Amino acid sequence: MLTILGFAMIATFLVLIMLKKMSPIAALVLIPALFCVAVGKGAHLGDYVIDGVTGLAPTAAMLMFAIVYFGVMIDVGLFDPVVKGILRFCKADPLRIVVGTAVLAAIVSLDGDGSTTFMITVSAMYPLYKRLKMSMVVMTGVAAMANGVMNTLPWGGPTARAATALKLDASDIFVPMIPALAMGLLFVFALAYVLGRRERRRLGVLTLDQVLVEEPRTETALVGAGAGAGAGTGKGARSAGGSGTGGADLPDGPEADGFQGLDPHRETLRPKLYWFNALLTVVLLTAMIMEWLPIPVLFLLGAALALTVNFPRMPAQRARIAAHAENALNVSGMVFAAAVFTGVLQGTGMVDHMAEWLVGNIPDGMGPHMALVTGVLSIPLTYFMSNDGFYFGILPVLAEAGQAHGVSAVEIARASIVGQPLHMSSPLVPAVYVLVGMAKVEFGDHTRFVVKWAAVTSVVVLGAGILFGTM
Repeated sequence: MLTILGFAMIATFLVLIMLKKMSPIAALVLIPALFCVAVGKGAHLGDYVIDGVTGLAPTAAMLMFAIVYFGVMIDVGLFDPVVKGILRFCKADPLRIVVGTAVLAAIVSLDGDGSTTFMITVSAMYPLYKRLKMSMVVMTGVAAMANGVMNTLPWGGPTARAATALKLDASDIFVPMIPALAMGLLFVFALAYVLGRRERRRLGVLTLDQVLVEEPRTETALVGAGAGAGAGTGKGARSAGGSGTGGADLPDGPEADGFQGLDPHRETLRPKLYWFNALLTVVLLTAMIMEWLPIPVLFLLGAALALTVNFPRMPAQRARIAAHAENALNVSGMVFAAAVFTGVLQGTGMVDHMAEWLVGNIPDGMGPHMALVTGVLSIPLTYFMSNDGFYFGILPVLAEAGQAHGVSAVEIARASIVGQPLHMSSPLVPAVYVLVGMAKVEFGDHTRFVVKWAAVTSVVVLGAGILFGTM
């Protein structure tokens, strides 16, 4: 019964948000609460929610202060050269813009953190997509898939979890998988090319000069973490001073939705502190990779230091915090809502029963092919549950079944990471709410677009892994 209810709860959630019958935050809270009562464990709902919130609180804190930190870095101009370079490359050509999105997301993903990848990618690419009236779900989908492939880096999370769960060396899992993962990334780039050609046929090609002069420029700066859901509407940004406008009012009406480029004269720029901010960011990312301190602590310290050095006066600090507060609150609120969903799934035992049912229904004849089975199962399972639940709860069972049929644990571990391109768009991944929130895309629209392509990307990685003999 718990197995059926678990699948029913997940299906109900996905259908409602994809049909836009409920907002994601409402669905993440109300649907698991109703199913918890249906299971007969309504009296324990509070305990399940508190357990879920406790587990995700560090993630929510990390996202909150990461948004403030990178928002400040956008305000002060740290990423201006990168964005200018992308603008020169893209030349207002939709094909180049989509391919550039995939390449940028893949490069930035080297830091191992999906949230920062999405913040930087959307901040750089949103102005062009908005001005050229390109499909925002193409941007979010391509960025999510590129990040999903790169999320398999040893410091990205899944590979480290697999190594820990099976007591293996992370390099033994990752290094042999590099050719297969490279094929997955090439597929994402090829898909970006196809989607870009489709956008080019739909919209045509303009020169960058035409883009800039066709419609009056607004005073808004680079769309980024501080703009949040209000960017481009002149609403949230106006009340908070905008993202790098120094408090300048934004125009109402069509101009507010026009091309939002980099304002080289915005009051928040700190050119004299450019190298300090660059060094601070490099040190912060290095500290994350080397695990000198917990990531939430690093971003808390980084945000405090960035604000203090760049905006020593208290009114200016308050203005920057206010500018980024809306997006930080939206994302952290979504994380806590997701904690209700995960808390009920785990607390009621639904996840365990679903996993046992799936593993128990593997035919005996598939025993010698457990690596393939693991790869196939990782695609839906890492979408419907957290990485922790999959790698620490299900992977050891799959590895034990594989070893009974002569399949090594390291092959099982390699197969377990192929589902990450789809996982990065899971409603249980906090970073995806940063992506869709900054891009002002409905989560249901993103899901409808990305699921099929991300699943195909995972299958490409799985097929390449089998072809290259790594699993």
